[in-house]
Amino acid sequence: MKQEAGKIYIDESWDLEIKPPSHLLDINLKDVWRYRDLLWMFVKRDFKAQYKQTILGPLWHLIQPLFTTIVFLVVFTNIAKIPTDGVIPVLFYMSGITIWNYFSSCLNATSNTFVANAGIFSKVYFPRLILPLSVVASNIVKFGIQFFLLIVAVLWFNITSSSSFGPSPSLSSLILIPVIVLVMAGLGLGLGIIISSMTTKYRDLTVLIGFAVQLLMYATPVVYPMSTIANEQLKSWISLNPLAPLVEAFRYATLGAGSFDASGFGYSVGFMLVTLLIGLLMFSKVEQTFMDTV
Repeated sequence: MKQEAGKIYIDESWDLEIKPPSHLLDINLKDVWRYRDLLWMFVKRDFKAQYKQTILGPLWHLIQPLFTTIVFLVVFTNIAKIPTDGVIPVLFYMSGITIWNYFSSCLNATSNTFVANAGIFSKVYFPRLILPLSVVASNIVKFGIQFFLLIVAVLWFNITSSSSFGPSPSLSSLILIPVIVLVMAGLGLGLGIIISSMTTKYRDLTVLIGFAVQLLMYATPVVYPMSTIANEQLKSWISLNPLAPLVEAFRYATLGAGSFDASGFGYSVGFMLVTLLIGLLMFSKVEQTFMDTV
């Protein structure tokens, strides 16, 4: 603002201009970085909200995989007699549950982004992509707790067992773990925001997604190794599931069981990149008009 000969001139240059995307590929990731403090705030909010007015708090992240492992032991080992590739069944199931829980948590939470946060979106501006990203980031904490439990279990059986539970993982295979988690996060985020973009018009998907995730687990080698599938046609169909090579690779990296399929892993990475790109494009398009339909 400046004053000159009794007149006041206002400088109309702005630090920030908010406008809708001009085209489908207009995905402003710089805004996401600029609002990184808000992302961190949402991460803390999500983590605290999960355990508000609970007695055990974060201990539920340890209790849930333990009870699930016990159920799997009874059903799939004692009743169904499904082999576990020479690995102690407790460790076999815990490894599958740990990585699967991370994916399913990311997918279930991000798939409801627009509907669940319509109240926030209608009141204040911030990059809408912040919310699904915060879900993926906050679930890393849950994964970290369950992964720590898995490592403790591996060390315990190594120390107390007189016989080895299988080949031990090498240091080079351990490097795979953060890569696998990153790919799982990308798949959960990509599929989640695709479904979230569709639920603004089709609310039935919010009911369907929980059921579909449960079924998808049985099409993924979480409770059985790929080596036990004798039917080659069925095995080829399961191999089309991009989650299958990731679960097998995670088990190989943490327990040294099975084998690492480089081509299958590459397929999963490619599927993740395509899914994430499609999800970002759909998310960018829907966020322009979703308040009119939610």
